[in-house]
Order: sequence, then C-alpha cells, then structure tokens
Amino acid sequence: MTAFQTLDLRPELLVGVDRLGWTEPTDIQQEALPPALSGLDVVGLARTGTGKTAVFGLALLNKLDVARRTPQALVLGPTRELAEQITVALRALAVGMPGVRVLRVTGGSPSRDQRAALEAGAHVVVGTPGRVLQQLELGRIDPAGLATLVLDEADRMLDMGFEEEVLAILERLPRERQTLLFSATWPPQMSELSGRIQNDPITVGSGDRVDPDLLRQSAVLCGWDERPDALCGVLREREPVPTLVFCETRAQCKEVTSLLQARGAAALALHGELEQRDRDEVLVRFRNGTARILVATNVAARGLDVEGIGLVVCYEISPDPAVHLHRVGRTARAEATGEAVTLVAGDGKELRRLAAVDQFLGSPLPRTQPGPADDGPLERWSSEWTTLVVFGGRRDKLRAGDVLGALTQAVGLEGAEVGKIVLGERRTWVAVRTEHARRAQEGLDGARIKKGKFRVRAVRRGAGPGESRPLPE
Repeated sequence: MTAFQTLDLRPELLVGVDRLGWTEPTDIQQEALPPALSGLDVVGLARTGTGKTAVFGLALLNKLDVARRTPQALVLGPTRELAEQITVALRALAVGMPGVRVLRVTGGSPSRDQRAALEAGAHVVVGTPGRVLQQLELGRIDPAGLATLVLDEADRMLDMGFEEEVLAILERLPRERQTLLFSATWPPQMSELSGRIQNDPITVGSGDRVDPDLLRQSAVLCGWDERPDALCGVLREREPVPTLVFCETRAQCKEVTSLLQARGAAALALHGELEQRDRDEVLVRFRNGTARILVATNVAARGLDVEGIGLVVCYEISPDPAVHLHRVGRTARAEATGEAVTLVAGDGKELRRLAAVDQFLGSPLPRTQPGPADDGPLERWSSEWTTLVVFGGRRDKLRAGDVLGALTQAVGLEGAEVGKIVLGERRTWVAVRTEHARRAQEGLDGARIKKGKFRVRAVRRGAGPGESRPLPE
C-alpha cells in the first residue's frame, strides 16, 4: 500500500496517482493534503517543483460531482505557461474519472474558441486573472457552483499587477467555498490577501529556501564591461547542463542571447515580447535539449517549471534578496544538486545588493574573480538535437506514439535517434539527432501520419522562435 492509499481519496483518483508512479508524498503534500482534503482553507508556502499542484489537484478533484457539468473549481495562475502546466497535470490526475473536463482559459487563444468550450461545459476552469475576469463579466463562466478556489504562485500574481483583477473575480464567487493559496514567498501583501479571502487557513510549508548541501552558490566579482566574458568563463569552466541565465531587462536578455549564439552555444531568449506560440516553442526546445541555455527575464520565467536545471546564472544581481532566492531556487530540486553563480559589479550599488543577499541567506556567498578573458567558441554548449515542428496536434487526434511510429517505420530512424515529443493543440514538436534531421523532415513532410498528412519544418540552432532555416545537405 502506498502512502497515497491511506488518504481519504476516491478510488478513481488513485488510478491517476498510480499511473504517474507516485508512491510517497513530497513534504508539501504530506503537510497540505490532509487539511485540503478535509475542506479547510490552506496556505501552502512552496516553490514550483515541490508537488504543490497535486495538493490542490487532488483536493478539488476529490469532491467533484462529475454528473454536474458546470464549473466547480477555479484555479488562477500568473502566466499562460503555468495555466497550461496545471491543466495538463489535472487531466493526468483525472485519467480514472471518465467525463471530467478541465478547461484552460487564458490570453493568447481566440476568445470565440473559449466561448464555445465554456458553453460545452467544464468541471474545472484553469486560467489567468485577466481572461477569467473577462469571461465572468460576459457571463460565460457561471460561478454559482464553485466550491474551490485556488491561487497558485499568488505572490507572482501580485508582483505582475493582477491584484485588482483577482479581487474583482473574488467579488463574483460564492462566499461559502474552500480557498487554497500557494506562494513561494510571504511578503506583507500576501498576508493581507490571505486575510481578505480565506477563513482561518492552515499554513504549511516553508516556501523558498536554500539547502547548502544541494545548492552550491558563488558570486563572481567583475566590472560591468567584463560581464559578457565572465558569463562565458563560467560556462567554459563547467560541463554542459540545462542552464538558466537571468537578466533584468528584455534588451539585456536579447544581447546576452546573441552573445552566446555568436560563440556557438545553443541558447534561446525568453522575454515578454514573445507571442504565446513562440514562447511555447522556446520552452519546448529548451526542455528537449535543442537549446542548452535559456536566457530569461524574471517576469517571463514566472511560472516556469523545467526539470533538471543544473546551473543558474544571475547576469545581474537583483535588488530584492527574495527574488534572488526565487531565481537560484530553480536548480537543486527534488533532492538533486545544482549550482548558482551571480555576476556582481564591483561598484557600491551592486556590492550593497550582495550584502543584502548575504544577510537574507544568513551567510556570505563565496566570492571569486573571473577567469582570463577569452572570446573563443563555446563548442561544448552546442546541441546534437534539432527540433522538427509537425503542423498538427491534439485537435487532429495525433498522439506521441503516432509521430514516433512514423519516424521509426516510415523514415527508418532508430528509437535512440528520436528525442522528446511534445503535443500541442495544433502543433507537435519532436527532437531528432541533427545528423538525421533532414531525412526526418523530408520523410515526414506531407507523409501520412495516422489518418492525415501534415506539413513539417525544422528549426535550427540559433533560429529564433517561429524561424526556420534550411537543413544542410
């Protein structure tokens, strides 16, 4: 018997838990699941990647009336990316509950499509505050039967200026409900929000924290003009691992990405100017190994959940120690080790920021100096994978197995030559070994996959989202 089987869960949910391979709850799950399943309000202090989605997912699914196809739970998150991740996770948990419908309502998708989906009925609505409020105001979401409200990454929602929308949504919801609030940090405004929307909540977890046994941190002291070479030196001294580089501005993000690409590294930028489709493609290429380095602004990275990040580099130290902690906490997760390096200019302003981080963490970060300037290539940080985009997805009834079968049977690739396959609503991304990319593209383009024929393009290293480049002969 697994620990999940000892909880007060309906048997259908245990099917999803079993398929996901879960046996022992994480710390936040052990603390938060019992009160959440009992119907109590909960404050969960937990960062992304700790298993908090399962807490509110199991709690809200456990009390659904499947026969009543009206919204019974509303989950709010700060970004479309996080909303998509939550939607996928809830559907996986509900696999043993036939008929349960989880609907994502976010910007970046045509409003008319969401209107039709809402009219068809849904048990759980997952969305971003702006679009959810819009649909409530238009009368397309009926809040009368909502029994559970979840605010995930609530501190990020406030940081992004969504407080007004969140409060406007709350005014339209039943007062008698369960409210589950999850946040990585607990600034004063979070305490105020909890007091306004929750009823005597149980507080569990500890939020962002650094385990010095798992996360190795250091600060590289350099001049402002030395940052590009210092960053390349950090990468050159380490073995290639999935790496996240944080920048303060979009312009800086673009400059750093161009620098790394010019030196041969497989790097992509993630910032607020990207359309949702392009953002999806960037994240897919990072997750499947086509890009080894993701250069992101802090706002763009909110809600980002990528497993296996081994290195975080802060190109510029944040003025807020809590933000610094949230950044470096993207590595050393799930008992894995990781490293975080912060580049610090040796001027008064940045040294004061570093001192604030030291005080916040309770001990000083080890200081180092940048290595010798070297404008040579970062060959080891290139990638052996190329991403193919198939212009068909879940709406075309495609499955990952269909694409894999076409590549292995029709094209003749070996299984080891095919990497991660990610299905979207209208597109599918598949990683293949670069030396076989041209053959794979030509073999799939216009070929029959399942019952349809789909256009296929390849995205080469260094191409931005939405761009394609000819493959070599």
